Amino acid sequence: MRSYSQAVNILKRGKIIIGNEYIKSSKCLNRVCASNILSNVDYPSANNSSFDGYALNSDDTIGIRKNKSKAFKIIGSIPAGKKPIKKKIKKFNAVEIMTGGIIPKGFDTVIPIEQINFYPNNKIKKFILITKRIKKFNNVRFAGSDYKKRQLIIKKGTIIQPNHILALKTLGVNKIKVKKKLNILFFSTGNEISNLNNVPSWKVRNSNSHYIENLSKNFLFNFTNGGVLKDNHQNLFKSKIKQILKSKIDIIITSGAVSAGKFDYIPSVVKKFKTSHYLKSVRIRPGKPLLFAKIRQKAIFGLPGNPISSAACFRFFVYPYIENILNLSSEKPIKAILKNSFQKNKNLTRFIKSKINTTKNGKVEVELLSGQESFRIKSFVRSNMWAVLPNGQSRFKKGQIIDCFFPNLSNKILD
Repeated sequence: MRSYSQAVNILKRGKIIIGNEYIKSSKCLNRVCASNILSNVDYPSANNSSFDGYALNSDDTIGIRKNKSKAFKIIGSIPAGKKPIKKKIKKFNAVEIMTGGIIPKGFDTVIPIEQINFYPNNKIKKFILITKRIKKFNNVRFAGSDYKKRQLIIKKGTIIQPNHILALKTLGVNKIKVKKKLNILFFSTGNEISNLNNVPSWKVRNSNSHYIENLSKNFLFNFTNGGVLKDNHQNLFKSKIKQILKSKIDIIITSGAVSAGKFDYIPSVVKKFKTSHYLKSVRIRPGKPLLFAKIRQKAIFGLPGNPISSAACFRFFVYPYIENILNLSSEKPIKAILKNSFQKNKNLTRFIKSKINTTKNGKVEVELLSGQESFRIKSFVRSNMWAVLPNGQSRFKKGQIIDCFFPNLSNKILD
């Protein structure tokens, strides 16, 4: 039986190839950049004002002081969005300018409107009175000071978020290259699985497919529900795999029938195909009877049928696999201080349903919730984090720093 780290390494080596495509930047939410994205323009595109006020030449204010003021003639007005004026600028000229207005050549500083005194008065605004020397470049946003043309905006391997889309549209990037969306086909297994609302005590409602399907709605894959494979559907499953090998499906996921029971036929059916990077059972809890194999350019995961075991294995095996084949940036754990002590089998890696919070003095703490048995969903509902307790250690003491991970990869912390 493999350790968790050994199993993840097998998954990394069993990488399938996912192609790229170009899509509109306005439609790229939650897609993965397939190449570095560079700015098409300088931004800002020209020197502009950060305030409503008046622009003038700072050199014209040399020698001006309170008892030796100077009137600057107002020669025009520049609202944002207006083509810059091309008047010949004379000494002691000024121009009204709005926030975002392009500063004309010959002017190099802006005085906010709140600091302006007009001459002859506030109703007849022909001049502004300057009573002190004005520094150069006051309230000026410089061309290219935020982004320069060809400067990196988003790194390859980044999941696009709304803030990225704002930047792309601001900088004139209309199309980007992204990884194609994965196509995942999911099968539930077992005679006990039911899609009905009202079920007898010997049946189980089909929840695993709904959990993964809803993950797809804000993540990186297209989801197809393949239905329920019954306990005598070995041949049907074999024929399904043959069909899938000729289809656009990238990953097959099954839930249940991967252990060592009488009706656990998923491993035996998978072994009928020419596989590589085959993995069966991992020293973890929950979710020990996990299966992975690569068949040509398709990947298959056999997850445990228990809902919490299935959710944990999806998060810590299927997610890292997706991360790898889409060339995503590496995920970083959240470091948190353990609020309560915990003891486990030294040889197992434990995925713990947990709740993270911040103390009044800014420390990040994590509580390992009660009810860690894999059938208990109440603690999963209460949780907002997975804590990972690695193998090689049995006792974890209060105050120790441990690694935590968000339940959903779309919320992950990147490099």
